[in-house]
Amino acid sequence: MIAASEVKDLNARFDAASTEEILQWAWARFGVRAAIGTSFQGAGLAMMHIAARARLAFPVFTLDTNLLFPETYALKRRLEDFFGFRIEALQPDLTLDQQAEAQGPELWNRNPDLCCTLRKVMPLQAKLSELDCWVTGLRRQQSDTRASIGVLEVYVFDESEGRDIVKLNPMAGWSREAVWDYLRDHKIPYNPLQDQGYRSIGCQPCTAKSGAGEDERAGRWTGFNKVECGIHTFMAKKTNYQI
Repeated sequence: MIAASEVKDLNARFDAASTEEILQWAWARFGVRAAIGTSFQGAGLAMMHIAARARLAFPVFTLDTNLLFPETYALKRRLEDFFGFRIEALQPDLTLDQQAEAQGPELWNRNPDLCCTLRKVMPLQAKLSELDCWVTGLRRQQSDTRASIGVLEVYVFDESEGRDIVKLNPMAGWSREAVWDYLRDHKIPYNPLQDQGYRSIGCQPCTAKSGAGEDERAGRWTGFNKVECGIHTFMAKKTNYQI
């Protein structure tokens, strides 16, 4: 059990700890009931390398919306070769044709929130039902909506069953510069679109280049009042709890 007071103590400890130390704690506590979720942004790649180098065999998964850039699919294959392990691709229940038949064509251009729910949130919910700890590459510097994240957070996953889940953000304190220094130093494959001005890469129809002075995620969902796909907002964070 993790009490609320312990979460506070752990966050104080983790803010001064290395990413490897945080991951070692998660592996000792949860084993394969903890998994790394990645969309192949820089922080996730660095974290996967840190875990692999420390021989922490976390399962790794990604959300394949069937709308990703060709470069992203190619990167997944390169990373599997580089790390020597499989990255599970979570698929939506609906194909793009089935979604178009049910919701009309190009839903992402009309209702991106619903599109993200169908193609990202629902597959993630199914995966998290198998886990006790979801490990992410979120960083506080990425955007205003992420500026106050804790290294360790607890969320309500299924209120009817009283089931919670730990969300661990071991890269929370890293800067973009530190992430990319790490990738270069360790020659880790990354998405070549990063070199073309795409600083945060999601689905191809909903991703544009962003300027150096903007938030890293400024190129996502251009023209909509939307900054998150929903996978980090669909659960309620707990403050007084035991898990």
